[in-house]
Amino acid sequence: MIKRKITPYLLEKSRYFPVVTILGPRQSGKTTLAKLLFPRHVYVNLEQKTARDIAISDPNGFFESYKPPVIIDEVQRVPELLSTIQVLADASKEKGRFILTGSHQPKLHAEISQSLAGRTGIVKLLPLSIEELSEAGISLSRDEYIFNGFMPRLYDEKIPPTLLYPSYYATYVERDVRQLINVSDQHAFETFLKLLAGRVGQVINMSDLSGCVGMSVTTLNAWLSVLEASYIVFRLPCFFRNFGKRLTKAPKIYFTEVGLAASLLGIENVSQVARDPLLGGLFENMVVAEALKARYNQGKQLPDLYYFRVQGRNEVDLLIDNNRQLIPVEIKAGMTFDSSFAKDIRSFLEFAEDCTNPTVLYAGDTTTTIRGVKFDHFKNTFKLFQTSNGKPAFARPKKG
Repeated sequence: MIKRKITPYLLEKSRYFPVVTILGPRQSGKTTLAKLLFPRHVYVNLEQKTARDIAISDPNGFFESYKPPVIIDEVQRVPELLSTIQVLADASKEKGRFILTGSHQPKLHAEISQSLAGRTGIVKLLPLSIEELSEAGISLSRDEYIFNGFMPRLYDEKIPPTLLYPSYYATYVERDVRQLINVSDQHAFETFLKLLAGRVGQVINMSDLSGCVGMSVTTLNAWLSVLEASYIVFRLPCFFRNFGKRLTKAPKIYFTEVGLAASLLGIENVSQVARDPLLGGLFENMVVAEALKARYNQGKQLPDLYYFRVQGRNEVDLLIDNNRQLIPVEIKAGMTFDSSFAKDIRSFLEFAEDCTNPTVLYAGDTTTTIRGVKFDHFKNTFKLFQTSNGKPAFARPKKG
């Protein structure tokens, strides 16, 4: 098994809280990690009908059958169980007694805030990161990362992406959406998802999508909320500060798993990636998702990731708010070094204060710093979150 970077933070939570909740998309490795780190815990999966029926009808009897310490998988299937967990957690001072996993946010978050507030430590586990693959001795090219994606089963079981992602869509995406809302037109839903894949890294115009899909904006917003709740997609908000400029405030959309986006776009082999007109968007999606993983792998709940756009132009692809200091990042899919990649960052630095470590992440091998802006390989995205002394690596140049 590939070692997960979130491990020390997960273990730390288990030393301080009676309940630890692991959230994340289906098949991101939550169950495998929980079983590995807590081998003495009883394991039960609420996807199994018998266990689920007992949990619903007789919560106390459920915990007689599955005595703590226990790992409860897919706990969002019976959110009512959390009130009983609260009682049992309060009755014992034992830490790490309940390990919960879940792949839907709304029900689970609502119940956690009501029943387990102050009693659970929460971590979010996304698919494998480039850093985790690299430490396991797996190094791929830009196009291989995009085509393969980062689902653990791809690397543990050697399942081809062309088999895994269509199955993943049919088994989890469609089913989970049906559990949360009634999708009357599966074809329209699939069309909507493919259109989202074609717009990764863009601000989504729901009115435009409504015309393409043939469904109302209200319906599409509901679908998007469910996709976000199931960790299929995530939104990157626009950073807003009183810069005295006209700022875009709508979020951009990305897929948590870039391999699923590539599959939905009909990419069937690695050689197609470089020729695809959406290469830039897919590459940006991959890098932004890597930044999100790096943040969650540090045990953070709020990623503090943004983009910046003024007057309809995309000024900075990614802004990292690191303890009130902004790290501006430009993302370029090109493999050939080009100093002009830093143009938008330099424009941003003219008026933005409290900036540190401005960086261009691209697919080339030349690593250098030019006029305070670092050019680095995209595999080093995680290093943006590493600080040595907390001091800015970059000072904004004085005017004049």
